[in-house]
Amino acid sequence: QVPLVESGGGLVQAGGSLRLSCAASGRTFSSYAMGWFRQAPGKEREFVAAISWTWGRTNYADSVKGRFTISRDNAKNTVYLQMNSLKPEDTAVYYCAADDIPVPRTTDSWYDYWGQGTQVTVSS
Repeated sequence: QVPLVESGGGLVQAGGSLRLSCAASGRTFSSYAMGWFRQAPGKEREFVAAISWTWGRTNYADSVKGRFTISRDNAKNTVYLQMNSLKPEDTAVYYCAADDIPVPRTTDSWYDYWGQGTQVTVSS
C-alpha cells in the first residue's frame, strides 16, 4: 500500500477558496499520475482533476475548469488542488489517488492507490 494523506478540507462560503493537499510517502512517484476525485452524498464518485507527475500534463473536469488548479511539488511528494470560486455543488468528500501510468486519466478504476478523503462543504 502507498499511503496517501489528504488535508485542507473544511467549511467555506460560496465564492471562497480552499487548497487541498495530498502527501504521498513510502515510494517515489516520479512515474505516477495523481488525481483528485470527489463524491457527494447519494452520487457516484466523479473525476475532478489529474496531473502527470513527471511531465506536468493536466486534465480537468468541465465543471471545475477555470476555478480549480492542480499542481505538484516533486521534492515534497505532494500534490495540491487549489479551489477558487467555490459553489455549493462542489460540496463532497475529495479523494486523492495515484495511477502508475503517468497519464492524467479521468476514470477512477485506473487508479491504484487512494487516500481516506477530506470533506469540503460550501455553504450558500
